[in-house]
Amino acid sequence: MTGGLPMEIPGAGLPPRVRIHEVGPRDGLQNEKTVVPTEIKAEFVRRLAGAGLSTIEATSFVHPKWVPQLADAEALFPMLDGLGATLPVLVPNARGLDRAMALGARRIAVFGSATETFAARNLNRTIAESLAMFEPVVARAREAGIHVRGYLSMCFGDPWEGPVPVAQVVQVAKQLMDLGCDELSLGDTIGVATPGHVLSLLAALNEKGVRTDTIGVHFHDTYGQALANTLAALQHGVTTVDASAGGLGGCPYAKSATGNLATEDLVWMLHGLGIETGVDLGRLTATSVWMAEQLGRPSPSRTVRALSHKES
Repeated sequence: MTGGLPMEIPGAGLPPRVRIHEVGPRDGLQNEKTVVPTEIKAEFVRRLAGAGLSTIEATSFVHPKWVPQLADAEALFPMLDGLGATLPVLVPNARGLDRAMALGARRIAVFGSATETFAARNLNRTIAESLAMFEPVVARAREAGIHVRGYLSMCFGDPWEGPVPVAQVVQVAKQLMDLGCDELSLGDTIGVATPGHVLSLLAALNEKGVRTDTIGVHFHDTYGQALANTLAALQHGVTTVDASAGGLGGCPYAKSATGNLATEDLVWMLHGLGIETGVDLGRLTATSVWMAEQLGRPSPSRTVRALSHKES
């Protein structure tokens, strides 16, 4: 499958290159009702790397009781040696860090919340308690020379608390970064953000000393706003965007969270704007079609559907 390519008409004031942080193997597959075989997961990551994705979040070292779909992290991670891609992994606590470090992981992520209700439901802790749990994890990782990403969920809205004040998000984000995180990913977990809200939050973070070059954005497409929100973030100067191949994933602890921004939809827009990604859209589309076949259902990505239909 070669797929099509959009006409390139560069937009003013946009970055020349964007790094896509691919989350499909972790954030996508953790939401599947059935457990995907380890070899299929490994092949998925290999194909994503072959399509040119340079950062692929491979798995999670969360206790298997909570995320049984990713219980094979110890078996999977060694199968991905030599891919030439960066392979971050999610670690929830000190035990998760121990497991990741034992396998030689060089990039980790911790997962926090901007709201108390989601912190309680997802981590069984208050925000303050979760930050206290992350502190030694981040410190140990940094001492070992490991890159640390801090995910912050519910940055725009919460299904239990409603709209989340910008100042509240900035306060928690600043605390998370002050622990020593190298990078901050802003999560629109239930997909309610709009471009003006995105720009307001980014400006407020900058005012508190969180640099744009340390920020990534993670949008869900619940209301069809993910690409619009991404474009707003790019206009602000953000150059790291999270996306999930084929639009896989959501959040198992927030029922109103639908799928992530599809990587193919993102790449189509970026390439149309003349922004480099290093991604071969045809190979990526073929990978998502293959993965959808493994899962027994079509990909929700509009670009995957359009290009695969053109090729059929």
